[in-house]
Amino acid sequence: MSGKKKIAIIGTAGIPAKRGGFETLAEHLVKQLGGEYDMTVYCSKYKFAKEDRKKTYQHARLKYVSLQSNGLQSFLYDGFSIFNALFYADVLLILGVAGAWMLPFVKLFTSKKIIISIDNIQWQKDNRSILAKWYLRWAEKIAIKYSNADISDNKAIQDYTAVRYGTLSNIIEYGADHTIAVKPTAADKEAYPFLAKPYAFKVCHVEPQNNIHTVLDAFSKMKKYTLVMMGNWKSSGYGIALKEQYKNCGNLILLDAVDEQQQLDLIRCNAYVYIHGHSAGGSNPSLVEAMFLGLPILSFDVPANRTTTENKAFYFKTAEDLINIIGNTRISEFKEKSVLMKEVADRRYTWEVIAEKYNYLFHRVLKSNKKISVRPDVAEAGERKPGSLGLKHLQSTSLLYEKK
Repeated sequence: MSGKKKIAIIGTAGIPAKRGGFETLAEHLVKQLGGEYDMTVYCSKYKFAKEDRKKTYQHARLKYVSLQSNGLQSFLYDGFSIFNALFYADVLLILGVAGAWMLPFVKLFTSKKIIISIDNIQWQKDNRSILAKWYLRWAEKIAIKYSNADISDNKAIQDYTAVRYGTLSNIIEYGADHTIAVKPTAADKEAYPFLAKPYAFKVCHVEPQNNIHTVLDAFSKMKKYTLVMMGNWKSSGYGIALKEQYKNCGNLILLDAVDEQQQLDLIRCNAYVYIHGHSAGGSNPSLVEAMFLGLPILSFDVPANRTTTENKAFYFKTAEDLINIIGNTRISEFKEKSVLMKEVADRRYTWEVIAEKYNYLFHRVLKSNKKISVRPDVAEAGERKPGSLGLKHLQSTSLLYEKK
């Protein structure tokens, strides 16, 4: 063990994962790479009952922090984890930018290697307060500036960071092969009667940027099509209002989010189509998981979603678009999309592939302090003039993430 390089994974609620992109990522990195590295994962005490707080998991040590891993405490949670990791780790893999305020001090006083996943464009999310948006935008800049390497989970996010910051981010998506196809039992059908007939499915955080209002509006006008949607309805006024508005629509089944992966897979894998409404972010875990399960995808039409699905899904922007797709698409066409989505996921979104990309990045930063840059040409052109450098493809993506 002493001869292995030490990796600290910071910014998750902890492992073993129940649900969540970063938690699932941390768990599978430990499973795939724990034999090669001495790995430590930071966990929140508040996410695990006392009897469930293991000292080790798979090949990793677990360290517990007495702070919440999300919300207002996240910048302290990540900051403390970063500070603690400085005493032993060779590489700090930081998932999210909440603790980026620590990084200038880390670079000033240590030679530790820092890899950071910027976790999409968090400051653009509509549910953030003005103060939170300001901090996250600043933290994003600091994270990229003071890291040895940064990670984007989608080509659209890489384009954004190239234009805004002049660095070439490393694209590493999420794996999805932890999902399984679950055949419903008689007990399952009794608990969830909708399993006995065709239905569309969507799972997400109940936030405006996930376009839940658009999806519900569309299905409320298509009474013969059932939609099952799962989310944290009680966590915001937006979710509470939507659930109240559509509670009497018999074809809309609005479920609370579940913690168990198998229960989610049961409901998701037996749908005839998956609705992905996210308009912000990159390679969303719920999207690649649905693709791996071989579901036809109806995705909100933004560059990140097109990149993830390789332009092979169905795309919508309005309720009318959704109505037209569902009402006018033959079953054979849905089946064709199902095959295409599964092929893309098998090729790109397995944990073996994802872990190997992280492994390469660990080796690279351990050998070199130099960060890949796309300057000086982009810098000289200015943030909003990529077309003049033959970087026209960056322009639409960059402007998409600019605040109007």
